[in-house]
Order: sequence, then C-alpha cells, then structure tokens
Amino acid sequence: MVFQDYKIPGIVGLTDILNHVVNFTAPAFAVAVLTALLARKLVFTKGDRPGFRMLVVVGSAASVMVLAGGLWMFGRDGKMSTYAAMVVVCATTQWVMARAWKG
Repeated sequence: MVFQDYKIPGIVGLTDILNHVVNFTAPAFAVAVLTALLARKLVFTKGDRPGFRMLVVVGSAASVMVLAGGLWMFGRDGKMSTYAAMVVVCATTQWVMARAWKG
C-alpha cells in the first residue's frame, strides 16, 4: 500500500482558519488561566496584586509567543518540548508580575 500526501481540496474557508487558530491558542489560554489562579493563591500578597484578567492576558500572550516560536523552530505544532517551555514561560511571567524576586 502506497501512502499519498494528504491535500486539502479547494480553498481553506474562514471557519477552517478560525478553527485552526482557536485550537492552536487553546493550550496557551488554559495554561494562562491555571497559572493565574495558582499565582493569586500562592504568590501574590493581598494588597499589591494585579487583576485576574491582566494575569490571564499577559500569560496568554507570552504562551502564544512560545507556541509560535515552537511552530517556527520545529516546523509543526504539538511538540512536548514546546508545551514544557510554554508552562515555564507562563509561570515566569506570573513570578515577574508578582515581583517575587524582591521577597
């Protein structure tokens, strides 16, 4: 049996593009929400913490950049090393926003 390359017939529609974008960014958003929830409970003090929305936006943006970099570097999406880097970068953004290095 000979395997042929899979080719999408015709033009990719708007719903297909939207589906790909949503599925590409969903892990970044999920990790950003989880790290924001954990950071608010474990890292931030009661007085000087940014809003939940800001934590999620910054974490999502950093995570999407890591996913895009992994897609560029490896030529495909879904590598575990990219996901590991995404978690580390997202957690680091929460740490930086908490100014945790100051103690």
